[in-house]
Amino acid sequence: QVQLVESGGGLVQAGGSLRLSCAASGPTFARYVMGWFRQAVGKEREFVATISRSGGSTYYSDSVKGRFTTSRDNTKNTVYLQMNSLKPEDTAVYYCAAAGTPRGLLSPNSAEYNYWGQGTQVTVSS
Repeated sequence: QVQLVESGGGLVQAGGSLRLSCAASGPTFARYVMGWFRQAVGKEREFVATISRSGGSTYYSDSVKGRFTTSRDNTKNTVYLQMNSLKPEDTAVYYCAAAGTPRGLLSPNSAEYNYWGQGTQVTVSS
C-alpha cells in the first residue's frame, strides 16, 4: 500500500511557475513508476507526465512538453512536477499516481496506476 500526498498548488499568473511535490509513504517508493495527471472542471482526467523508477526516463504529454519537468528523489520518497510558462488552460486539479508495473514501463494510461493522491488545485490567471 502506498499513500500519496500532493502539495505546492496555488494561484499563479500566466507565464509564471509552480513546483508540485508528491510525498509517498512506505519503503517501496523506488519500485513504482510515478505519474502526474490533471483534471479540469467539466473535463476528463488527462495524462501529464510520467517518470521511471530510477528517474532516468520521463515522458510528457504534448500539451506540456518543453514547459513541465518531472523528477524524483527516491531518498526522500518524493516526486516533483516543475511547471514553467503556465497557461490558463493548465488550470486543473493535479494528481500524482503510482504504478506497480512489473517491468517498470512508463505509461500515459491512468488504468495502469494503482495508487492516487488526493490532488492539488492549480489555477492560472490570464
